[in-house]
Amino acid sequence: MGIISVLMIAIGLAMDSLAVSISGGIVMQPFRMNQSLRLALTMGIFQGGMTLLGWLLGGSFSSYITAFDHWIAFILLGFLGGKMIYESFEEEETTISSFSNKTLITLGIATSIDALAVGVSMAFLKTSIYFPAFMIGFVTFTLSLLGVICGYRFGKIKGINVELFGGIILIAIGIKILVEHLME
Repeated sequence: MGIISVLMIAIGLAMDSLAVSISGGIVMQPFRMNQSLRLALTMGIFQGGMTLLGWLLGGSFSSYITAFDHWIAFILLGFLGGKMIYESFEEEETTISSFSNKTLITLGIATSIDALAVGVSMAFLKTSIYFPAFMIGFVTFTLSLLGVICGYRFGKIKGINVELFGGIILIAIGIKILVEHLME
């Protein structure tokens, strides 16, 4: 898997964390860099860690399904992207009422379930995991930190639906994987 694909997957996966981080910035009064860093670090660690965990779980049974692994990756990424697009049109928004460790861990798990599925699909594709997991965690950390800062400074960013954007990216990557394997 190329660096551009990994970067696009990382951006797509980070959209839920970005949305949560913007929400966290909106409710943060006054602005605290240590809270912002804790939130961003939690998001990044969970995204990268869940990707690695998914890869480890998927690797244990990937040898049995190599004939149709590209279809599984396509279906998983398509499902996750579709789920993100669907959720982008829901009225309910996730907000952060506190920055406690329990809240941060809960948010980290909730926003990284998609990364677990992506890790499984990477195992099916026999993709090395360390660089993608690091990039997913790093991109998530960076976008989450920027999200908290933007949320605090500018309130809700109007006109940008980050979950919709993330869902479209994941579906596009799934289509790219499918087309590449069908063209072989």
